[in-house]
Amino acid sequence: MKPRVAFFDFSSCEGCQLQIANLEEEILDLIEIVDVVSFREVMKEHSDEYDIAIIEGSIMRPMDEKRLRKIRRNAKILVALGACATIGGINKIRNQWSAEEVKKEVYGDADIKDNEFFDAFQTKALNEVVPVDYYIHGCPINRDEFKQVITALALGKKPEIPNYPVCVECKKNENVCLFELGKFCLGPITRAGCNAICPTNGSPCDGCRGILKKPQIECVMDILEKYDLTYEEMKSRCTLYNTSSFNPKDGMTFVRRKSNE
Repeated sequence: MKPRVAFFDFSSCEGCQLQIANLEEEILDLIEIVDVVSFREVMKEHSDEYDIAIIEGSIMRPMDEKRLRKIRRNAKILVALGACATIGGINKIRNQWSAEEVKKEVYGDADIKDNEFFDAFQTKALNEVVPVDYYIHGCPINRDEFKQVITALALGKKPEIPNYPVCVECKKNENVCLFELGKFCLGPITRAGCNAICPTNGSPCDGCRGILKKPQIECVMDILEKYDLTYEEMKSRCTLYNTSSFNPKDGMTFVRRKSNE
């Protein structure tokens, strides 16, 4: 029996789901191995009976958190789809300010006190609310990686998600290192899997796939030293997607300690 798959979305642009819709005829290969029972962007049918929940978007309100917990209870497997779901994404930029400050800035003096749709809190990635089984990273996701993950899950296998830096894919593509061109790239500390699409097209990596769990600290230090850069400069480049990645529990704090020696 084919596993039943349902797609859900929270705060996001829904670009990752659009990537899936853009598979066009290739999506026919996927529906041969899974049964899509809910996907608001491409079908009107909906079912609360599903095995795999694929969720895009970050959690920004108590009502979102409540809905996510319900989805988690119904799902045997939960997959976080895209940067907003996996690491909080661009939405986490607002966590630099309190929820009250954000609401005041956006809505001014409007009376939103008792309206649950405006009851915002600090932005959260999915795994800050419920357990997440698998992650499909990126902003937007890589369609080929999505197919590989879904195929693996349908076959009862564990998806292989890269845990090495974007730099590896850059080397495979025979790119000139962007540091050599005077640009600051987060490839050395960012999880691969995108085929280094941004550096390959001349744009520095902004880290949309998230910081590696265990970056090669010595390698990063060598890069910073070689190009006369600092930990703080690297940290400042992480404000787009990884505002919460540099903290006392993060391995990258070793870079700061060493750079201050």
